[in-house]
Amino acid sequence: MSETVQPPLLEVDDIHAHYGQAIEAVRGVSLTVPQAGIVALLGANGAGKTTTLKAISNLLGPERGTVGRGRILWRGEPANRLSASDLVKRGIVQVLEGRRCFAQLTVEENLRSGGFLRRPSSQKLKADLERVYTWFPRLRDKRATRAGLTSGGEQQMVAIGRALMTRPSLVLLDEPSMGLAPIIVQEIFEIIDALRREQGVSFLIAEQNANLALHYADHGYVLENGVVATSGRAADLRLRDDVTDFYLGARRDPQEKPHEPPRVHLPAGVATHALPG
Repeated sequence: MSETVQPPLLEVDDIHAHYGQAIEAVRGVSLTVPQAGIVALLGANGAGKTTTLKAISNLLGPERGTVGRGRILWRGEPANRLSASDLVKRGIVQVLEGRRCFAQLTVEENLRSGGFLRRPSSQKLKADLERVYTWFPRLRDKRATRAGLTSGGEQQMVAIGRALMTRPSLVLLDEPSMGLAPIIVQEIFEIIDALRREQGVSFLIAEQNANLALHYADHGYVLENGVVATSGRAADLRLRDDVTDFYLGARRDPQEKPHEPPRVHLPAGVATHALPG
């Protein structure tokens, strides 16, 4: 008896994205994100990673951007014409580049703002907050601190935690490692990996740090000048010289094993506290 193959959560099919009338930032990009998967979207600055994410989440409009061609399917249904808020309601949420928080609000007020779209009861909102604090115990200690006074790593955790308050099926992460200390970045990626394994949350992560992203991802796409230059299993991409030379900076000895970031120990109880389904 053959196994039933689950359709991907997200399918991006040959999209072309423009800014204004002249700038074509993305040309014919296609990718898929499976259920409970981590997919890396790699490329140098300006390669089209952010544009691709914003095309999926329908956030190009404020920057005079549009998707001129192609299809975006969410759970098999066309999603191109859905508003950003409608997409959040259906399970797609984006964490923008730059750790954007409401600086004058406290950490907890920032997190609560992520849950308001669902209009939960006060009891459910409190339960969701507690689960986010389980994943990010640093935030529990800073819950009453204004977000603008926290560290860059804590602000990134606030941004991701706020996204998790929407109960997403897919999180679009734009450059989560930018400007952060390596140990904080590894802690964040370990939590991402645990969320995928334990809760079935999928992630599409735009990253310049190819080695880190491919260590945690299942599949990767490399963008160059708005085009998918290559794609494949993350483990295979990490071994390819044409990827490692360009994005990691130096040719690796064929006998040398790929570098693996050290494992970060998650807080006790993380794996047993599920985000609400």
